[in-house]
Amino acid sequence: MELHVEMVSEEIVKPSSSTPDPLRCYRLSFIDQLTPSQYNTFIYFYPEICDTDKITISDRLKQSISDALTYFYPLAGRMIEDQLFVDCNDEGIPFVEARVKCQLSDVLNIPIPKELNKLLPFQIHCEHKVLLGIQFNVFDCGGIGIGVCVSHKIGDALSFFSFVKLWAAIARGETKLMAPEFESASLFPPRDLLTPGPRISELKTGQLITKRFVFGATKVEEIRTYSENSTQTRPTRVEALSAFIWDRLIVAIGARSKLDTLFMIVHTVNLRPRIEPRLPESSFGNFVSIALTIPSMDSNMVPQMRESIKAVDEEYVKKLQDGYNHLDGFREKAASYGKGETAVFLFTSLCRFPLYEADFGWGKPIWAGSGDREMKNVTTFMDTITGDGIEAWITLSEEDMAKFDSDEELLKYIQIPKSL
Repeated sequence: MELHVEMVSEEIVKPSSSTPDPLRCYRLSFIDQLTPSQYNTFIYFYPEICDTDKITISDRLKQSISDALTYFYPLAGRMIEDQLFVDCNDEGIPFVEARVKCQLSDVLNIPIPKELNKLLPFQIHCEHKVLLGIQFNVFDCGGIGIGVCVSHKIGDALSFFSFVKLWAAIARGETKLMAPEFESASLFPPRDLLTPGPRISELKTGQLITKRFVFGATKVEEIRTYSENSTQTRPTRVEALSAFIWDRLIVAIGARSKLDTLFMIVHTVNLRPRIEPRLPESSFGNFVSIALTIPSMDSNMVPQMRESIKAVDEEYVKKLQDGYNHLDGFREKAASYGKGETAVFLFTSLCRFPLYEADFGWGKPIWAGSGDREMKNVTTFMDTITGDGIEAWITLSEEDMAKFDSDEELLKYIQIPKSL
């Protein structure tokens, strides 16, 4: 259903203590430089909270944000125009309060990604200098949706969750906190780039649509078993689902007949466990690279994907630190193919990330959603709230989605939507 959201107020929340002068200039890393200017986003949903009015909740959130910003001080600053560093000037972050003219159950029964974006304080793709924004949404039934935007330019998804996790811990009165570590620029020093990262206009192309597909635990295991029988190796849930979705996509869009098109599969890879010494999850920044697979249409994709991901190892990280540009490698492969069209399909997994640990003192969320990413040919995997199934948020052109969404083999494995 279409959401009607009315903004009630907006104020700027500043850190509860000033950032020391030596920390005022936060340098972006080389990987930050390659990352497009967009926001990582999530909306956390909670039922009506008994014995607590919404004004008290709002005040608690704002005070805890203020305290959290003293730890995550770059988020309270502003991106400098050349996007090489952040001025940690403590200008603060916008906190928006809004009313949603419907019941929370209306959203949770059948979440529509594009409508969920209305619960966020910013558009996902923009050149905002503001690095963090919060929108506190109150539904007619008293339910709550907390929309959070964190700039992808200075932090990846795990950095996003690290901020929310610490913010929530402060809100519920925890005193033992895991402070972030800011070392990305020292590990991946910034460079003079001849070919910068992709622009927003390159990411947001054509008429796109995002849909959420839920694979229950039983269906995920069936897909894994099928892949294991085909390859004699036990795939991970993400490997099996990536291969399955890719297979249904190429059937739906008739990829095998497009002989003049180079198809590429890209998986994002977390570099923290691949750096020596290994980095903790609290390391803030963009610690991600890409694993590139040129798929063979005549064999199972699981081993091909696995080998590509396996190649992003400690030696690969050293290459990145020594000057290798993974986007240049990507472009070189595309150029070597010739003059034909190139079609890139990106898979990124947030499974096993602390998505449901956002307990601000009134319990964990009953669901969390990402919204419409507005990037063509992108699939994002997330754990279901039960932890055993997987949600796949897939963005395609309207034409391709119409074909993919009606694929009979795909529909056999999709969980019928239920009230969350």
